[in-house]
Amino acid sequence: MQEKNFASYEYMTKTVKAKDQTRVIDMYEAFGWELTSSTPAIVSGVAALSFKRDRKINHKHELYKLERQAEETFATINALNASKTLGARIFAYIFGVIATLVLGGGMCMVMLTENNIPVFAGGVILGLAGIALCSVNYFIYKRITEKKVKQVLPVIDENEEKLANVLERGNSLLVNEII
Repeated sequence: MQEKNFASYEYMTKTVKAKDQTRVIDMYEAFGWELTSSTPAIVSGVAALSFKRDRKINHKHELYKLERQAEETFATINALNASKTLGARIFAYIFGVIATLVLGGGMCMVMLTENNIPVFAGGVILGLAGIALCSVNYFIYKRITEKKVKQVLPVIDENEEKLANVLERGNSLLVNEII
């Protein structure tokens, strides 16, 4: 009777944003995971990735530990990338609402007055001020975003380097196992 080589695998499924799909695949491959399937992210922008890995892999506990460090660092990088525009977006929304209210107030003053030239002129001036505020909102948003990017970029680079080091350590454990 022939002897069969049997290998048992452990399986894992991760749900990731479509823009992070390639980076996540590379990250888990550094720890011995092999991509078995991926679902396309057509509508939701989220993809499901399925991985498998040999259960009898050497240095399993060290790989788990490094894998968790990599996941935490990856999450930190994503949070830092999201923080680049978060404050600017909140400011732009609030400032835009206020500018729109000023514009609307000017329109109300113009439309609801009859034969009252000073109120009409004040409404026109208030409306023009609202338009100016709406127009300048984008430029304020860009300036706040640029300032935050300059502040956060060194931290992102530092975390990218940390992630690369963790992935190299995980990959070196796998390479040492093969030799």
